[in-house]
Amino acid sequence: MSHSYRVLLYYKYVTINDPEQFAADHLKFCKETGLKGRILVANEGINGTVSGTIEQTEKYMETMKADPRFADMVFKMDESDMHAFKKMHVRHRKELVTLRLEDDVDPNATTGKYLSPEEFYEAMNDSETIVIDARNDYEYDLGHFRGAIKPDIKNFRELPSWIRENRDMFEGKKVLTYCTGGIRCEKFSGWMLKEGFEDVSQLHGGIVTYGKDASVQGKLWDGQCYVFDERISVPVNQHEHVVVGRDIFTGEPCERYVNCANPECNKQILCSEENEHKHLRGCTHECRVHPRNRYVAEHGLSEEQVKERLAQITDSEIAR
Repeated sequence: MSHSYRVLLYYKYVTINDPEQFAADHLKFCKETGLKGRILVANEGINGTVSGTIEQTEKYMETMKADPRFADMVFKMDESDMHAFKKMHVRHRKELVTLRLEDDVDPNATTGKYLSPEEFYEAMNDSETIVIDARNDYEYDLGHFRGAIKPDIKNFRELPSWIRENRDMFEGKKVLTYCTGGIRCEKFSGWMLKEGFEDVSQLHGGIVTYGKDASVQGKLWDGQCYVFDERISVPVNQHEHVVVGRDIFTGEPCERYVNCANPECNKQILCSEENEHKHLRGCTHECRVHPRNRYVAEHGLSEEQVKERLAQITDSEIAR
């Protein structure tokens, strides 16, 4: 089956002088080309995901590769039937990935050893290896490599502190790390080397590349891979699909993400459509009764209807 759209995922650590002007010019170019997506630009490089027709994405890749700074940039491609984004954003940032280190890491100078999907698969089977998921908790909850460690963190910038607090767990071990497309691991693995860990490797190209590789076909991956666009998730393991996500309210297998209806919370939660309605899309009682609960507003529920819904929630579900 042929698809008329593509989704491109890419990054490149390379010096971009005047990144603010670059971002403004790049936004204009992307809109003129007809692309939609989200691109971050910093003095240290570019990181983006865009969607468009085959012709539009071809034009984008050709234009980028014509620039000497991006001539060898790798584009990961997914076919699609439609745009994966609603709008086009190009934003200037101080960092491509937020670590906020006092002594920043330049991946072009210091980074972990690159492992191909096949090498990564073989390394995971080594008993002396520890695999660290370098993503956010909600990404891990939807899918991860079998046996991978889930750091007790809420966002990427907390990862270095967590590693320091749990250093004994990794001392003297072969450390493998992975993320969606590879960009976070470039810095994280380099940081680990600077911290004194000697044997640190990363999955080259990230989970997205691993799932498409013909030699491994996504083996040892359970669940889905979270992606930052309208698709929410993409499959990885081509041999078996093991659901690891759990409904926040019932604990039943679930791979459906929604945002908490409390705008002050907005936490991503796994829940079935039935439980979304039952719990007013609120992850806690406080979120369900919040005066600006978006679910209540969207469905025009009266105060009496809200009370009826809340009365149906059992103590065991509230405890979750």
